[in-house]
Amino acid sequence: MGGVVDGQAVERVSGSGKTRWVLLGLLFFSTVINYLDRQALSILATTIQADLDMSDIEYARVVQVFLFAYAAAYVMAGRITDWLGARVALLLFVGWWSLANIATGFVRSAVELGAARFALGLGEPGNYTVGTKVVSEQFPPRQRGLALGLYTAGAMIGATLAPPLIGGIAIAYGWRAAFWITGLAGLVWMIGWWWAYPRGAGKQSTAVAASASDASPADEAAAAPTPPSMKGVWGRLARDRTVWALVASRAVADPVWYFYLFWFPKYLGDARGMSLMSVASLAWIVYVAADIGSVGGGLISGGLVKRGMDPVQARLRTMIGAACLAPVGIFVALHPPIPVLLGLACLVTFAHLTYQINLTTMTVDLFPSRYIASVAGLVGCGSALGGMVSAQVVGHLVAGGNFDRAFVLMAVLHPIAVVLAWIALRQARRSPMTLVGQQAA
Repeated sequence: MGGVVDGQAVERVSGSGKTRWVLLGLLFFSTVINYLDRQALSILATTIQADLDMSDIEYARVVQVFLFAYAAAYVMAGRITDWLGARVALLLFVGWWSLANIATGFVRSAVELGAARFALGLGEPGNYTVGTKVVSEQFPPRQRGLALGLYTAGAMIGATLAPPLIGGIAIAYGWRAAFWITGLAGLVWMIGWWWAYPRGAGKQSTAVAASASDASPADEAAAAPTPPSMKGVWGRLARDRTVWALVASRAVADPVWYFYLFWFPKYLGDARGMSLMSVASLAWIVYVAADIGSVGGGLISGGLVKRGMDPVQARLRTMIGAACLAPVGIFVALHPPIPVLLGLACLVTFAHLTYQINLTTMTVDLFPSRYIASVAGLVGCGSALGGMVSAQVVGHLVAGGNFDRAFVLMAVLHPIAVVLAWIALRQARRSPMTLVGQQAA
């Protein structure tokens, strides 16, 4: 079933109003669990190293093993999601990473710990490929930005909850129990997803405009594209310039988030002389700003769509605004007072999540639901690879505690990324794999 709204091919939404928000709520909680399971190791690193007699080098290798598995699995997670459908795929992913997290609580050596975290990395990307597919299938364009922002906010909530929750469990019951309990939470979550997800929903997505919902069955059947095999689709996606421009945009922009997530607290302590207690009491503000950007970014572009703007153009304009705001982080290199410093960092994280949510939403707008998860997997792999490369670069830049050069580098990345997103949109108009390209043809 196909149709056009404002000259753009769009897809029929398969979910009822109540159902789609229930699924979104469950995705929010799976994302919280995803980040709790991910952050548990870093929070308990010192304790685990002492218990397992691990050196810092061995710990670093465990982290690298996780990141390698995470980046590689993103691609396969997308294909599995499109093959099995969102309902079954997310049960598989959450079950896998929950068991891997539980297994972490039984390890007795650095090698076993690395194996358990490798398994965790294989499962966790599926949460985001499934989330993208669910939003594509269940939500109309005007709500997609908000929907993606709301469930993605679970990552920041999880990162915020992890230190007191994981630390509290470890203090009360031991570090192994922290992995068992958080892993069990994922297994319990699976019951709700199995019960709530509509049977057979999302098995086959077809293009149609909301305004064309009164078309006759014969018209709709004539307009329906014949879904190609996933093997054929994969090969065509791997050669599609739109996909690779989106991958590049995410790979360039996301190092900013990784920098503020993993290095900013260290900067406060090493370069600004703040105590651990001060860092713990203030750094969370930066991640709350990211939460606001996650939800607010979706609301901004959704509001533009509601006022009649083409959905893809609404995402791009919002991203341009975010890319203009993010470079204010360069002023951190001037060593402003702590309140000003935190304000600048909040603006950057707000801008980044606004950008990230709208890039993801634009991807959903551009590609059909039947293979959107495969595209999301490739784009997510770009994010992970960008993070791996940036970790090496930032480590070199901040050697000796000189963070100024890193803040300057981070300030130029979003303007480059938004140019790549603009190139992706130009390529999409000529690509038979995208909805706008199919319509133009």
